[in-house]
Amino acid sequence: MRAFVQDRYGSVETLRLREVATPAPADDEILVRVRAASLNARDWHAMRGDPLLARAMFGWRRPRQQIRGSDVAGQVEAVGRAVTRFVPGDEVFADARDSDGAFAEFVCVPQNAVQPKPANLTLEQAATLPMAGGTAVRGLRDVARVRAGQRVLINGASGGVGTFAVQLAKAYGAEVTGVCSGRNADLVRSLGADHVVDYTRSDFSREPGAYDVIFDLVGNRPLRAYRRVLAKDGLLLLSGGGTARAGRPYLAGPMGLIIAGRTVGRLGRQRVEVLETALDPAMLAALRELAEEKMFVPVIDRAFPFAETAEAMRYLVVEHARAKVVVTV
Repeated sequence: MRAFVQDRYGSVETLRLREVATPAPADDEILVRVRAASLNARDWHAMRGDPLLARAMFGWRRPRQQIRGSDVAGQVEAVGRAVTRFVPGDEVFADARDSDGAFAEFVCVPQNAVQPKPANLTLEQAATLPMAGGTAVRGLRDVARVRAGQRVLINGASGGVGTFAVQLAKAYGAEVTGVCSGRNADLVRSLGADHVVDYTRSDFSREPGAYDVIFDLVGNRPLRAYRRVLAKDGLLLLSGGGTARAGRPYLAGPMGLIIAGRTVGRLGRQRVEVLETALDPAMLAALRELAEEKMFVPVIDRAFPFAETAEAMRYLVVEHARAKVVVTV
């Protein structure tokens, strides 16, 4: 099969299209013929080994996993002997972050990391769900437990997670403020945001307001700035991803804010929570149900052909892509 393989940290030039052996599924695995894979900031960070401290997870000297890509959708090609829920030909989406990587023509995924494709979504849309959709649901439904009448601010509202988060917060009845650049303001409003803050013109942390929930997907403010506009009994929810950027790798990047959040935990009645987004089979099932209930509609900025996966990675960061970017096979 063809796959984009990386044997050293660096820019998109380190991603090389090569012929490699097609994997064979273990007893509890499914071999998925990849039709679409979505890109996440995690893929960029893993490609560059950025921030440097994250190499403890990715591999100190070189990438431990040589094929990037965490989110995938396609058809079941073959199943292991212990697989009972799927048969060849089924259309599925999967979380491949603990697998061999999705920027390939085939990938083996444990059956508990696979779900049937939502009936109302295309394969390209389904490929956007696992990481970005899962982060939004985990944060707003499970941790923040957003309810009607609350004021919710989403910092990074036009990004992959943010476009899901705006829709979910609005579906739960919140008054939603989205922070994004001016060029993305109309998109964020179209997803349901009641208010939009253009970060190129205003600093939301210095604007009047008392938010019940701040869902931060960027990590570009010190802890005290968020607290300034958080209600007295509000929740600051920090995503562990941070924003990908070009240039030299950070030493710690947004991890400094994450560490501060873990250390503080609670400041008076204000709470700080760091969001965990590990592979969760129950979340994949919930994403399928929420999609079919039309609680959100995945937003795709641009789709690239598989051969242009490296260019798609460059576009994700250098062109400041909004919403989701996918590659199709």
